[in-house]
Amino acid sequence: MVRGIQDEKITRAAGALKIMPVLSVNPATCRPEILEPAVDWLRAGGVVAMPTDTFYGLAVDPTSATAVRAVFGLKGRSRGAALPLVAGSFDQVLRAFGDLQILSRRLATEFWPGPLSLVVDAPASLDAAVHGGRRTVAVRVPDHRVTRTLALAWGAPLTATSANRSGAPPARSVDDLSALSAGDGLFVIDGGVTAGGAASTIVDARQTPVTLVREGAVSWNRVLESLRG
Repeated sequence: MVRGIQDEKITRAAGALKIMPVLSVNPATCRPEILEPAVDWLRAGGVVAMPTDTFYGLAVDPTSATAVRAVFGLKGRSRGAALPLVAGSFDQVLRAFGDLQILSRRLATEFWPGPLSLVVDAPASLDAAVHGGRRTVAVRVPDHRVTRTLALAWGAPLTATSANRSGAPPARSVDDLSALSAGDGLFVIDGGVTAGGAASTIVDARQTPVTLVREGAVSWNRVLESLRG
């Protein structure tokens, strides 16, 4: 059910991004066609708030400078801070970033879908603000059907920065999005309350020694143990 837009289709006109629709979905039965209004919103350069396996995240087309600028503005996030990405499947990661190095592939096999992000080289197609000039990005396949289905329906990885104003607590539910909801251009996918907990762990396994970039939901010891096996 879509609240706030009745039955009309999302158009690509800029004026369509002045309303804030909410699409209520059941994560257990989410399918690509259900998320078509959100995909249309992304095509129009809008920002989509979506549930993930940790918190709600903000999805935009990472190849669009306009869309990336919009998500930075909505969060009040400083330029130069990289945006993490999510993908719908391991195959989608390979299509977007090429084959992974052997240790990255082992970690992906062990922990995806789940809250482990891997550092990969950023393709030239990504807007430079996504990686903040570092030319690398963190990507993962999350353990949440809605997130994966949206990325699959879109056809490529999406940004997944936390759905909150920078410095504010992350959002576990649509009710927690109130600080963002006043902004124009936000489409909300209501998938219920998310699991919360720690953010995803970020690991750079492109070469040895493997580097912990950010401690998170997957402990560093678990990462190292999986590589010893």
